[in-house]
Amino acid sequence: MTTQRVARIKVPREADGQPLLDLLAGRFTYHTRAEWQARVAAGRVTVEGVTVAADTRLRGGTTLEYRVPDLPEPPVCLDCEILYSDPDLLVINKPGNLPCHPAGRFFRHTLWGVLRERFPEWRLHFVNRLDRETSGLVLLAANPEACRRCARQFAAGTVSKRYLAVVEGAFPEAVEAAGWLSWDRASAVRKKWRFSHAAPDAPEARRAHTLFRRQSTHGPLSLVAAELKTGKAHQIRATLLALGFPIVGDKLYGVDETIFLRFIEYAMTDADRTRLRSERQALHAAELGFRHPRSGEALRLTARLPPDMQALLT
Repeated sequence: MTTQRVARIKVPREADGQPLLDLLAGRFTYHTRAEWQARVAAGRVTVEGVTVAADTRLRGGTTLEYRVPDLPEPPVCLDCEILYSDPDLLVINKPGNLPCHPAGRFFRHTLWGVLRERFPEWRLHFVNRLDRETSGLVLLAANPEACRRCARQFAAGTVSKRYLAVVEGAFPEAVEAAGWLSWDRASAVRKKWRFSHAAPDAPEARRAHTLFRRQSTHGPLSLVAAELKTGKAHQIRATLLALGFPIVGDKLYGVDETIFLRFIEYAMTDADRTRLRSERQALHAAELGFRHPRSGEALRLTARLPPDMQALLT
């Protein structure tokens, strides 16, 4: 199946009256101003479905679309294992370094792209998502009602989620980490979260509760199971860093956050890769328990530890 990639945004209210080219060049810096001007002239950019000139003044709230030309995508592992399938649900064991959704340089090289090619007759809905570098279980629904019923279980906290992580250091037998996540204002990375046991004075603070249990120790590394009692973005990664046991291979919440800054600039060094030990964060969504949206049957799916994480433990 051939799919045209279309990037779509609502023009912000504060951009009302701004020339189209100024918005594109200022906000989407992956093209130069001259490149954006050429793309507008070629008719690749529309406002409310109509091709316009580069000096067109925008109205806040209108829809801007960019038909993205086919570009080479970074290589990824596309070997997705189907662990469960029926007319309502699909459960996938996602490999590491495969994004769930199109974003940035990734379009067809995503779980969305793989499943669209494999099941063109299905309109699949993601119920949960994983970070690009995280491997393991992803739940998708084959119809909107199944998606709503599964999503309600996640929102109600009745879904059991268990992860496995390889961390730096000799982890204790068990740790219960109940606290808060808030923006790490001391970090050079804007999107980084910080875990603290005490409630921070921060409006974005949200509760985070994880049960950790050591599975095994292998020299300087430990295999740790994490049971989520709350399900917040970056919860496991930020909590383990705060506890002093960062996840192996984690560029943002690992041994040195400046590696992440070099990574996004394609400037990682051999020394960085040696410190990371792994090409991706060694985090795996290993177990998912929930009720079937139609029958109510209790389902528990498991995904074995992937070979790259096993190799860290030998």
